[in-house]
Amino acid sequence: MNFVKKNGSGILACLAIAIPSWLLGKVFPVVGGAVISIVTGMMVTLVWNNKGRAESGIKWTSNVILQTAVVLLGFGMNLGVIFQTGKQSLPIIICTITISLIIARILQKFLKVPANTAILVGVGSSICGGSAIAATSPVIDADDDEIAQSIAVIFFFNVLAAIFFPMLGKAIGFDTVNGHAFGIFAGTAINDTSSVTAAASTWDSMWNLGSETLNEAVTVKLTRTLAIIPITLGLSMIRAKASAKEGKQAAKFSLKKVFPVFILYFILAAVITTVCMNMGVEAGVFHPVKELSKFMIVMAMAAIGLKSNVIQLVKTGGKPILMGASCWCGITIVSLLMQSAMKIW
Repeated sequence: MNFVKKNGSGILACLAIAIPSWLLGKVFPVVGGAVISIVTGMMVTLVWNNKGRAESGIKWTSNVILQTAVVLLGFGMNLGVIFQTGKQSLPIIICTITISLIIARILQKFLKVPANTAILVGVGSSICGGSAIAATSPVIDADDDEIAQSIAVIFFFNVLAAIFFPMLGKAIGFDTVNGHAFGIFAGTAINDTSSVTAAASTWDSMWNLGSETLNEAVTVKLTRTLAIIPITLGLSMIRAKASAKEGKQAAKFSLKKVFPVFILYFILAAVITTVCMNMGVEAGVFHPVKELSKFMIVMAMAAIGLKSNVIQLVKTGGKPILMGASCWCGITIVSLLMQSAMKIW
């Protein structure tokens, strides 16, 4: 009962947006339910600033529902295909992370952006958006304003990517017969898991690919998410060395806090699927689970939209936005160049 009292109104608000968005996405597959949902959420936020008791449920939906949707995607996926996709995308992931961190570092000096904000924007852009910012902020002792500003910037470009990347993919000639190229592009070039799933779902609906692109993109994205561990460990060591020189106590690295546990559940779901299919179970058995996952993604997008305040973002200042835009463009270009070099696209 306490859970319902605390989160019920926020969850219902997300459902109220998700259900019509899901239905409209079926009617207008070129746009897709996920994009309709996130844009609707943003529009509602323009007139519903103080969400009061609904705030908790919206936050819960954007985190737990999204992660659950990702785990459910593991059902129906072959474990061997997952590892092969992750292995193929690894060089692109390394290059995109590197370019984002380099751009953030250069612009920090050039634009005189506070060091913590630059680190959070760079890490959030290159790895997994809000999750990377949440994992990194205690390591570098970032304050609430720096965290809020960085998350606002990342969310802004997440929304743009979810809306415009499927259009970009069509314009530059990605293969529409299968979702391989666009899936890798979405998984390596879009900041947050939420927008990766939104863009991939839209591509699937545009070209009637089922969940092929979504499977590909999520696998790549989860591989990329694991970079949280070495990045936060490296930052922890750098901060510890700097703190030692100043005679201060640095925050300790905690693997338990930064490790994205839902990835293990995703792999477990794939293991169950692989075993079942080897025993003769038809792949179609997992179709209802896939559909539920897609709806949960649309619901999570409603929550993301309700959390995105564009007006507040603009008020926070142009320099972090310019840094986020530069990191985003750098990652996108490098991802496309690497795919071209590797003959994926």
